[in-house]
Amino acid sequence: MTLSVTRRTRLSTTWLILLVPIVVLLIAAPWWAGRADLRLMGEIALYMSLAILWNLLAGYAGLVSVGQQAYVGFGGYLFFALTMLAGLHPYAALPLVVLAGFVISAPVAVLIFRLRGAYFAIGTWVVAEVFRLSFAQISSLGGGSGTSLAPDIVRSLADGRDAREAVAWWLALGAAALVLGTVVWLLRSRQGVALTAIRDNELAARSLGIDIWRTKFTVYVVVSGLTALIGALIFLQKLRISPDAAFSANDWTAFVIFIVVIGGIGTLEGPILGTLIFFALRETLADLGTLYLIALGIVAIVIMLFAPRGLWGFLRDRWGLELFPLSRRVSGLAKKEA
Repeated sequence: MTLSVTRRTRLSTTWLILLVPIVVLLIAAPWWAGRADLRLMGEIALYMSLAILWNLLAGYAGLVSVGQQAYVGFGGYLFFALTMLAGLHPYAALPLVVLAGFVISAPVAVLIFRLRGAYFAIGTWVVAEVFRLSFAQISSLGGGSGTSLAPDIVRSLADGRDAREAVAWWLALGAAALVLGTVVWLLRSRQGVALTAIRDNELAARSLGIDIWRTKFTVYVVVSGLTALIGALIFLQKLRISPDAAFSANDWTAFVIFIVVIGGIGTLEGPILGTLIFFALRETLADLGTLYLIALGIVAIVIMLFAPRGLWGFLRDRWGLELFPLSRRVSGLAKKEA
């Protein structure tokens, strides 16, 4: 009997082939979409990135954080500081934001990894509040009322408003591609095998010799640095930042958790599907005012009751659907020896 282990399926191969024209179409969006459409698409790409990162953190590493707004706000404020105070070009500031996110998250991880379960979640929220209160004291960045990005910095991105909208969209799309590519690479690596083992059974993973602390630390640092990048791009798009907006638990954590829960936690496709559903609901129900939030809550409750692992988790469990070639499958046919 000849057996082989493969990651690819017919569906994943078809999806990867279709992904090429989809990406080309998205890159060409400034030539076929209006300004409002580009801004909405950019917002979708950035929220999708946040959801994929939070899912990696909670769905694979088991680190349920309710304080990821700490790194969204940190990235936004650092980007404003580097461009407005240090005089760096926005394109040069973005990679420094990522590196700073890696650096600042390392001691934070050492501190909060002493906590477990609900205490860890509360600890991440406390860290986010510390960040918010700290940045609110920086008078050169507007203190508690915030500040706007200087017009000359905005103009340095590109000539003309249409060109700047296109650049903002390409940056958001590039960031989403970077996040998705990084997560796929990580999950296909040896580190990804360790993460999958931790997700399925942490005690069994430890008994197999997996370094749980180091694996979680690596994931936390990577997620934090990339989240800081997304935060910088969010406020580059908004052109204004304030402590309450930058460190909003509702905007950058609650909505992201909703997206992952309805899409499917512990799957790569889940956050993508969840983001599309969230924005479809938002664009449809936003005019209802507070009823909009109630409707989101009802949707989340119904899905958790009937599909506890989210919509994509339900589809994967029932039909084995997987768009990205991550899981290993044994295939092969028995052959008679001559």
